[in-house]
Amino acid sequence: MKIHEYQGKALLKSFDVPIQDGIVIDTLDQAETAIQTVQQEFNTEAVIVKAQIHAGGRGKGGGVKYSPTADEALSNVQAILGSTLVTHQTGPQGQKVRKVYITEALDIAKEYYAAITLDRSKAKHVFMVSTEGGMEIEKVAAETPEKIAKVWIDPLVGMKPFQARILGTALKLEGEALKSAMKIFMDMYRCYEETDASLVEINPLVKTEDGRIIALDAKFNFDDNALFRHKHIADLRDLNEEDPTEVEAGKYHLNYIKLDGTVGCMVNGAGLAMATMDIIKLSGGEPANFLDVGGAANVDTVKNGFKIILSDPHVKAILINIFGGIVRCDRVAKGVIQAVQELDLSVPVVVRLEGTNAKEAKLILAESKVSIIPANNMQDAAQKVVAAAKE
Repeated sequence: MKIHEYQGKALLKSFDVPIQDGIVIDTLDQAETAIQTVQQEFNTEAVIVKAQIHAGGRGKGGGVKYSPTADEALSNVQAILGSTLVTHQTGPQGQKVRKVYITEALDIAKEYYAAITLDRSKAKHVFMVSTEGGMEIEKVAAETPEKIAKVWIDPLVGMKPFQARILGTALKLEGEALKSAMKIFMDMYRCYEETDASLVEINPLVKTEDGRIIALDAKFNFDDNALFRHKHIADLRDLNEEDPTEVEAGKYHLNYIKLDGTVGCMVNGAGLAMATMDIIKLSGGEPANFLDVGGAANVDTVKNGFKIILSDPHVKAILINIFGGIVRCDRVAKGVIQAVQELDLSVPVVVRLEGTNAKEAKLILAESKVSIIPANNMQDAAQKVVAAAKE
């Protein structure tokens, strides 16, 4: 789960990380009061107006505006709030701006990058910093990887001050600025660990002209499986920022992610789903989605899976690839037949069933007289569904 910048900053603040603070609004009639409040509270004429969407690149997309006066700030709020912001992460369709964050303006001397995430290859958390703050970190990693410093943290031991010092030194900080950065890094790690975050990123982390180290932005990703332990974080979810089809799939307890291809996939198990998408691509097709119906697929699960897949108008064919371990293939077959009959499918469906009661399932499908294309194995299934999608 992702959250907005203003929500992420509030979390950082609760863990004693100094932030660029402000007020969030969602209607124009709140703007004037919010601007005046920020100006008075932080004793500044200039403010920053920031679009709040779950995507990076807001500044380049015109969603972050420096406003030297209250009138210009109001004008910027009117231009941004309710607009559709297009960035390199939203895609060409963009994302509607439903909230703006009005913050204090700071005199910035230097921008840095800081982030913590999990390095699965080492079974440790990795804390990364760079002197190239404010830029797309992917570009820095690709073009100048030597400018990213990393330390790996054993989750059983936790982060130690010497590791924070290594990171601060890598940013060429000294004196009080180094001490401030070290404390921030320790508090960031505490926030990351105690909230079950999968990513905590500050880009940029800035040094102001008066020597303070402050988080100018905040990006959080959370482990969905741990949200039951953090109701206050789960309540921050903004469904407007998520793909409506993925939200709908969640209601049926289906793991669905929309992709850009034409071959719809319905699979049980994440590993099999990944392998299915790979073999579709190797066969010359493009998967339209990741859909894991789980280990207890039944008639309703299959029917709801069909509905979710078919809500994507780009889907030209569907591949059902089920391995019967816990789930019985004959139950899946009955679900497929019922779904095809009830939903009046207009796209070809290729079915590959293997495992528990697979022979019975194939017999059920053969005797059903519904329009289904049987497949003998994964390669056969992939080739048939790709050909069907192209036709």
